[in-house]
Amino acid sequence: MGTDADTGILTVTELTAGIRTLLEEAFPYVSVSGEISNYKRHASGHAYFSLKDDRSQLRCVMWRSANRKLTFEPEDGMEILAQGVLSVYEVQGQYQLVAQRLKPVGAGALQAAFERLKARLEQEGLFREEHKKPLPSFPERVGVVTSGSGAAIRDIIQVLRRRAPWVSIILRPAPVQGEGAAAEIAAAIEEMNDYGEVDVLIVGRGGGSVEDLWAFNEEAVVRAVFKSRIPVVSAVGHETDYTLTDFAADHRAPTPSGAAEIVVRDLRELKDRSDGVVRRLCGGMAAYMDRHRQRVAALVSSYGLRRPVDQIGQYAQFTDELTRRLADRCFHDHETRGQTVSGLAGRLQALSPLSVLERGYAVCHRASDGGVVRSADELSVNDRVNVRLRKGEAFCRVEHVRGRAEPLVAAPTEKRRGETGESFNLFDESNGPETN
Repeated sequence: MGTDADTGILTVTELTAGIRTLLEEAFPYVSVSGEISNYKRHASGHAYFSLKDDRSQLRCVMWRSANRKLTFEPEDGMEILAQGVLSVYEVQGQYQLVAQRLKPVGAGALQAAFERLKARLEQEGLFREEHKKPLPSFPERVGVVTSGSGAAIRDIIQVLRRRAPWVSIILRPAPVQGEGAAAEIAAAIEEMNDYGEVDVLIVGRGGGSVEDLWAFNEEAVVRAVFKSRIPVVSAVGHETDYTLTDFAADHRAPTPSGAAEIVVRDLRELKDRSDGVVRRLCGGMAAYMDRHRQRVAALVSSYGLRRPVDQIGQYAQFTDELTRRLADRCFHDHETRGQTVSGLAGRLQALSPLSVLERGYAVCHRASDGGVVRSADELSVNDRVNVRLRKGEAFCRVEHVRGRAEPLVAAPTEKRRGETGESFNLFDESNGPETN
């Protein structure tokens, strides 16, 4: 801080800057309650107002960055709690509170802030039914955003373990009241969505005063619930407590334990329903079978079905008759063929060389090549021959050869069948005996 070397006099700017430094060092962060007066929002987004009580007033300024985070619209006459740092506006030489956060004081002020934010978010469409997502019928993993040491998480775990012991519970602890609670809750919801391994999400806490539940009326939490891709069940306070989170959630539960009952089906209830379905199914199938059994019996006894049965009987009888006639015909043909074969066998027997041998004749074969000797001219003295008799065979040597002799028996005038080059089929009926 500079001074005049001769007189030690400070300039206004120097004095004001010194006061500002002392003030900011002495009061780094303060919380001040009072009534809003002369509230004005500038086009730049900054807000200017005064806080007053029955004896004093304090000028305040709230920059646009902090003003955006307000969950209500401040008005003249509203009791609020302002938190921030003391500073000096050097141009006018006035000290002021640079407010960083405003919070309504009292039930009336909180309710007014609640209604204003609700109207604004409702106008944006955050509470519309068309945005609500259905809850999964049979979730396997349930996510919970609440205090890690509160009664709410104990109630939720107890109910889930009793109703659906197979369900996994994934807790993301977060403070549910006090400074910074809303930001932590919103961050926890976003983290659960990034994780993506839960089927449904319970967000809430146990009961408390309006101030205790106020974190769930903060805009950051409401928007996080609305943007969640995971279905969200809001479970804040008791049955009579309503927060803005309840309106943005896909489903509202009156209590944390009520939320646990909503997201899972009771094991006993599922068993009873399953047993009921099985009973109805069995009963329905029995009735269905009885109706169709009666219908089949009626059809079987009808004339329309008796007629095919009678027809089948007629064809069966006709088949038996054909079988008998076929057997008779086969027997007759067998007898006829047998007689034909017997006749042919007799003729073959008569023409057989063995029959000739039976009458005392013999067949002479050359020993050298086994050829049949038909003429004496084919032999010479000392040739060896084999003579085939009816019984046995004689091995001989030619001692004398006599010339060609006349046949002992004259040849018949007609040639016998079989002695010429003609061929005939032994099984041809025309060669057999004539039958009538």
